[in-house]
Amino acid sequence: MTIRLLLADDHPVVRAGLRAVLDTEPDFEVVAEAATAERAVELAASAGVDVVLMDLQFGPGGGMHGSAATALITAGSPSPRVLVLTTYDTDADILAAVEAGASGYLLKDAPPEELAAAVRTAAAGQSALAPAVALRLMDRMRTPAEALTKRELEVLQLVADGLSNQQISKQLFLSQATVKSHLVHIYAKLGVDSRTSAVATAATRRLIRTP
Repeated sequence: MTIRLLLADDHPVVRAGLRAVLDTEPDFEVVAEAATAERAVELAASAGVDVVLMDLQFGPGGGMHGSAATALITAGSPSPRVLVLTTYDTDADILAAVEAGASGYLLKDAPPEELAAAVRTAAAGQSALAPAVALRLMDRMRTPAEALTKRELEVLQLVADGLSNQQISKQLFLSQATVKSHLVHIYAKLGVDSRTSAVATAATRRLIRTP
């Protein structure tokens, strides 16, 4: 059976490289490409796609995030499988993608044979995680009391992006008191006492992305 693929990435060179690699597999067919997450959602619903290879960040200008697109694509029934293919390996990105319904999570430096195997695994309805990603998830499970929750990671990522508590509360639809409470828990888990130290420590541990 041929696996029909949609490539969702804002870089034409990356899409061309992926197509060149995937076209060497006899059971793969790249049927569509999308340069934005919004377009990926449209094509996933209309192009007869089996697996979407989804980047997470599309351009510098605040369009839809790959995780949001993943959630929309996987909400349908039946729906294509989504395999995240990105350069980001932070806890914040991994958890957001997995919670959104991604069937797999690979880094862009994965060798071609690993990518092909992950596509087939995702198409079969199974989980396809890069070894490094699986290890990070296992580490979180081993020490749940020390791990930042998804909401705490969202708050800390916005702190790293330069938002104030008031701006964070508006973006996440939380009260400022709740934002402050999350920050208190974040400081305790990371062993820090300031926003700057929290961001620096989290970035070092690859929990969040920094500009």
